[in-house]
Amino acid sequence: MSIELQMLGTGNAFAKKYYNNNALVQAGDYTLMIDCGITAPAALHELGKDLNDIDAILITHIHGDHVGGLEELGFRGKFVHNRKPVLYIASTLIRPLWEHTLYGGMSQEGIEQLEDVFDVKPLVADQSVQLAEGLTVELIQTPHIEGKNSYSVLINNEIFYSADMKFHSDLLEQLVHDRGVKQILHDCQLHPPGIVHATLDELMSLPEAVRSRVKLMHYNDDKDDFEGQTAGMEFLEQHRIYRFPE
Repeated sequence: MSIELQMLGTGNAFAKKYYNNNALVQAGDYTLMIDCGITAPAALHELGKDLNDIDAILITHIHGDHVGGLEELGFRGKFVHNRKPVLYIASTLIRPLWEHTLYGGMSQEGIEQLEDVFDVKPLVADQSVQLAEGLTVELIQTPHIEGKNSYSVLINNEIFYSADMKFHSDLLEQLVHDRGVKQILHDCQLHPPGIVHATLDELMSLPEAVRSRVKLMHYNDDKDDFEGQTAGMEFLEQHRIYRFPE
C-alpha cells in the first residue's frame, strides 16, 4: 500500500518563506501530522485543512518549530471541536513538553497536565507501532542537541524521516544496507557549520548508493541559490504531494 507525504513546511527554525519543517502523511483515510511547529496552523489553513482532518500528531522533539503550534491545536480541540487530538510522543518527551513548553500558556482550571488536552499515546524508541492500515512508525533516537532527547521516524520500514539530527553517516548506511530503507528525508543546513544539523557538504559526502536516496528538507530560505549544487539530491517542496513508493 502506498502512502502520500505532503510537507506543511520545508524550512528551518528561522524560515519565513518555507515555514517550519512539518509534514502530513496519508495512508488511505488516515492522516498523521509529523510535528506541529509555529507555522503549522497557518499552513493547514492555506491547504484548507482543519484539525478534524488530522487523525493524530507525532512529535519528534520539543523545539518551537516542531511543537509551537500544539497550543493552538490543543485549545481548538478542547474548546471548538470538543475532542482531544491524538498525540504520539516518546515517553521521554511527555514531561518536558508539558513542563518546559506548554504549561505556561495552557495551564488553567481543568487543564493541569498534557493528558487533559491531548489523547497521549507514549512511544518507545526502536519499537515499530502500527497506527493504521498501511502505516507503521518506529522512533529512532538520533543526535541533535546535547542532553535533549530527539527522535527520527522510520515510516513503513522504508522511509527514514530525520526530523533534526547531526550528520550520522554510519546510521544512514546501516539503514540502507541492513534495513532496506529506500528513501531518506533529511534535514539540511545549507551554510556550514551545521553544529546540530547535517550540512549540505556532509550529505554530499555520502556514498552514491546512500546519497541517491536522499531528499533534502529543513533548509534555509535561500534554498534556490543551491539548486543544481546538491550532488543530485532533490529538495522537498512545500505543499507538493509525494507518493511512496514512487
